[in-house]
Amino acid sequence: MVGAASLVVAVGTVTGLVSALDDRSGPDQARPPEVTGTPRPERISALPSPSPSASPSPSPSPSGSKERARTRATTKAPASVRTERRTASAAPADARLYRHPDSQVLEWVRDNPDDPRRQVIESRIAGHPSAVWFADYTPGNITDRVAAVTSGGAAQGRVPVVVPYVIPDRDCGGYSEGGAPDLAAYDAWIDSFAAGLGSGEVVVILEPDSVAQSECLSEAERAERFASLARAGRVLKAANPRARVYFDAGHSDWHEAAQQAALLRRAGAASSASSDGVFSNVSNFQGTADEIAYDRQVLDALGGPADLGAVIDTSRNGNGAPADGEWCDPAGRALGRTPTLAPGESRIDAYLWVKPPGEADGCQGTPGTFTASYAYELAR
Repeated sequence: MVGAASLVVAVGTVTGLVSALDDRSGPDQARPPEVTGTPRPERISALPSPSPSASPSPSPSPSGSKERARTRATTKAPASVRTERRTASAAPADARLYRHPDSQVLEWVRDNPDDPRRQVIESRIAGHPSAVWFADYTPGNITDRVAAVTSGGAAQGRVPVVVPYVIPDRDCGGYSEGGAPDLAAYDAWIDSFAAGLGSGEVVVILEPDSVAQSECLSEAERAERFASLARAGRVLKAANPRARVYFDAGHSDWHEAAQQAALLRRAGAASSASSDGVFSNVSNFQGTADEIAYDRQVLDALGGPADLGAVIDTSRNGNGAPADGEWCDPAGRALGRTPTLAPGESRIDAYLWVKPPGEADGCQGTPGTFTASYAYELAR
């Protein structure tokens, strides 16, 4: 890991090259990662999926709650949030977290040794662990792909973070639409996913947006989805008792805490057989202090075992959310607190980079694809 002093040097070295970056002196996007095919036996690659935008999409929602999630932020972020990047992002990442070697940012760093943005991107983003997403419905090889990640973490004595993201009707038909064809297929896919978890520690971020963004479903469809999510939690934890499974709490500028907790309870998040707690802010920008307060409120309203906790995605929240509520690669954002399993806050289990920094929502680059110009903007 790179210390704070060298981070400052890296930023200072590259800041004077901003005008050259307008000419795109090097390729701006990594090659989209492969998501199909059977890995070679001699080296099973995780073949991670590009992480789709898990934030609310521009598609209209019948209830209007997604539009509210995009537009409720109307005031300038407080000074405590605006300075978060300077006080937190330079801290060393938790060495217990696993950094997967086949990420898009590492591929870009390897392929662009002479790009003037490389040093900043390598030290401030590529040097830190991010989650590995499994966002494509490929039941034939999902067990091997998950096992490649979890076995890699176990070999180093580190904890991987994995994101299953193939729930049917994903993103309510928005930018990240897709997923399994139906819940029966999803249940079978989860069984195969769980078979790859191994026996070491692993954090599972179970289906971003699947609970908070369920208004587009009928009541019957929502009940079926929640039953399937509860089942997924049970299957994952039964397959590996050391797996920590977290359920979707949206973020602090979306649903009220009590409303979100009621949905989470129906999805099994209050049961120790299914859940270790909740996650929030995935692919969003809400400040860490706001998320801590919100997550505690959700957990209090949720009930369940006292040891249920929360994890917060801090990958892009260093400057807080934009005042206009924009969610799609908004300008002026920054890296947030570095990933750690020891955040030092009661009921907060981890700060994680769930959305890999630099992977676009769809406005500064192809959705889910690493875009160097966006990564540099976040990191410098």
